[in-house]
Amino acid sequence: MQFRPEAWPFLLLLSCVLWGCGSDYLYERSYPIDSSNWTYADSLQFSFEIEDTLQVYNLWLEVEHSVDYDFQNLYTRIHTRFPSGQQLAEPLSLELADNVGRWFGDCNSKTCTLKIPIQEGAFFNQAGTYNITLEQFMRRDPIEGIRTIGFMVEKTDQTRQQ
Repeated sequence: MQFRPEAWPFLLLLSCVLWGCGSDYLYERSYPIDSSNWTYADSLQFSFEIEDTLQVYNLWLEVEHSVDYDFQNLYTRIHTRFPSGQQLAEPLSLELADNVGRWFGDCNSKTCTLKIPIQEGAFFNQAGTYNITLEQFMRRDPIEGIRTIGFMVEKTDQTRQQ
């Protein structure tokens, strides 16, 4: 297939728009969950570097689960280790469905994938390595139907004031 010469500027502009509209992730990693059974022992480790403490970020979790998953949400515990060595642990409930059981996110006949904002407009006070550990925090072990968990740090076009 050949394009006419007058089509090249349009194709170049279209390419720039399509590539320019993607998210600007500083960090992105996903873990498949063995046999879709997430156990207490299977904590997920994420590690990323922050250099610019004025940059504003959005933090996301992406969950892929079976449409047969038994619950409306997924309780997790998120541990953060800061460059200074300070640690913080917090429970985090990830809402996967509404009150009548309709799944959020993009679903097909077998799975649903949902990108969940866990912190928008975040900034980091310290430059250095941040370590995030995410663990399953449900009352059942293992929890069945969780296929993949991902964590992303997205750069925004904003900076914070000093």
